[in-house]
Amino acid sequence: MSAISGTRSVLITGCSSGIGLCTARGLAARGYRVFATARQPQDVDKLNGMGLESLLLDLDDSDSIRACVNEILERSGNELYALFNNGAYGQSGAVEDLRRDVLRAQFETNVFGWLELTNLVIPVMRKQGYGRIIQNSSILGFMALPLRGAYNASKFAIEGLSDTLRQELHGSNIHVSLIEPGPIRSRFRANAVKHFLENIDIEASPFREQYQKTLQRLQTRGAVIPFTLPPEAVLKKVIHALESRRPKPRYYVTFPTYLFGTLRRFLSTRAMDWLQRKI
Repeated sequence: MSAISGTRSVLITGCSSGIGLCTARGLAARGYRVFATARQPQDVDKLNGMGLESLLLDLDDSDSIRACVNEILERSGNELYALFNNGAYGQSGAVEDLRRDVLRAQFETNVFGWLELTNLVIPVMRKQGYGRIIQNSSILGFMALPLRGAYNASKFAIEGLSDTLRQELHGSNIHVSLIEPGPIRSRFRANAVKHFLENIDIEASPFREQYQKTLQRLQTRGAVIPFTLPPEAVLKKVIHALESRRPKPRYYVTFPTYLFGTLRRFLSTRAMDWLQRKI
């Protein structure tokens, strides 16, 4: 697909590294006006230093979300072609080890922040008569792995909200697409380990030995797992979702996503449970 003609503005969350940074740079090079947002001021400075148009956006803070959207609309003349919800983190740990506040924090960033931001831009898109909303979900948005309960739940929630929103926006010329990556090379797993160590009581857990083995494996082998792709693999799908006349409702990324997306159509729930436990 060729680069776009004219300038279209895109708001991207979570641009400090990984998928967000790659997508921001890739779309800017393609001719989009990219508003690359990040939660930390030093990351905003870094992004501005790269030549990107960067703003502060904390998905846990309603005031920050509103201020960011207002600033973007002021700069763009109240026009926004697309929103790419990407900023998120992964909270690992068994469900029985999750405190209420830990699960709430996961949803504040991964779900509630996305919802609030999306609902602020939809009226703009309705008024202009077009728009694209792209949600960076996960393979864990349709299959649940053990010890990932909080993250699984947040991505399942995004899938449900997005599927509903897509139907509600039918006929509005505002398209909603989900991107469902498997393993992507980024700081995501390192950040997940940080949140895990901060929020899970390893010694008190019945999963203590499993936790310790997993941490030891990550520390000795690094966080690389089979079929990991670079973030450019997601960028390719984002471009299609932005530029296709009929963007897909879902975009699979990485071999595991295609594999398990197919297997769940044919295997029983018990068979899928067995397979997912083996992973």
